[in-house]
Amino acid sequence: MEYIQNTLLNLLQQTAFLNLSVGNLIMILVACIFLYLAIGKGFEPLLLVPISFGMLLVNIYPDIMLSIEDSSNGVGGLLHYFYLLDEWSILPSLIFMGVGAMTDFGPLLANPMSLMLGAAAQLGIFAAFLMALVLGPITGGVISFTPADAAAIGVIGGADGPTAILTASKLSVELLPAIAIAAYSYMALIPLIQPPLMRLMTTKKMRQVKMSQLRVVSKTEKIIFPIAVTIFVVLLIPDTAPLIGMLMLGNLFRECGVTERLSDTAQNALINIVTIPLGLSVGFKATADQFLTPQTLGIVALGLTAFLLSTAGGLLLGDLMYVLTGGKVNPLIGSAGVSAVPMAARVSQVEGQKENPSNFLLMHAMGPNVAGVIGSACAAGFMIKVFGG
Repeated sequence: MEYIQNTLLNLLQQTAFLNLSVGNLIMILVACIFLYLAIGKGFEPLLLVPISFGMLLVNIYPDIMLSIEDSSNGVGGLLHYFYLLDEWSILPSLIFMGVGAMTDFGPLLANPMSLMLGAAAQLGIFAAFLMALVLGPITGGVISFTPADAAAIGVIGGADGPTAILTASKLSVELLPAIAIAAYSYMALIPLIQPPLMRLMTTKKMRQVKMSQLRVVSKTEKIIFPIAVTIFVVLLIPDTAPLIGMLMLGNLFRECGVTERLSDTAQNALINIVTIPLGLSVGFKATADQFLTPQTLGIVALGLTAFLLSTAGGLLLGDLMYVLTGGKVNPLIGSAGVSAVPMAARVSQVEGQKENPSNFLLMHAMGPNVAGVIGSACAAGFMIKVFGG
């Protein structure tokens, strides 16, 4: 009888139940909420399902992310290697290739003023950078960031997960997990976060505006664009090469007409394969001991503030364009200036159709949306250049 009791006790001790902390339970609850939003509400499930499931797993079995240095046999946890691909900027760059292959830059070329909306929507990056710098004195040093940390945190405002990961890997690798979680969480929650601000900063009359049809962009323009952008931007800010280079290469696959197989692979198989380890590795760093700290919670709050300010920056310029054009520009497209493609553009479309069922803003919103991708990559490159040492 005693042998049976000891055996049962040993089995119980080997389960994860006895090792769960209050923090683990909180993070498991957060993961389940994220899964509900992804599956039940359809909030960007391709991102949120792997992120939240990774968060769920690591808070039940932390050793799944055990580093090579901390392991007893010199072999890291299974998904530690996924995270290394993030840290080395491999997965973010491949994601950008897929995004480029899926993106039509036609709306941007047809309406160059979209570049201005994309630029205005980078407001949150620089505002959050400044706020992160002053947070130390305000909190008495409880939450304190170096200029490089602040720069990496600010990039969350671009609503671009790959760019945020690459920037953090260059400037503040110890904050990469929190920055990645914040960036991807806000990207996935765009349909929840943006609409209230869009309604607050525009009138019903503004939201009802129907914009004129965009001009047809020639094939030659579409082929020249990724080549020209790569040459100009990378010469201007060399640190943007991994992101801008892969984004434009993917777009060239799409537009040149002689690489259909490569374009199809980048748009489908490659980006789907890469999204799984990228999402999981982001979620796997959301352990209770790393996430439930004043510093991490400060990053999450700053990231949300940055994202809201970036959305507001695009909307403010959209409001101004509405006035200057005599009501020909629907300011809702300004909110798409954040670089979450095509999520932010779809939100502009949905909000516009709520006020005017015959409205079709998607293609107009795609202009600022893809401009935001270029803008956030340039802002990140600038931060890396200035603070990367």
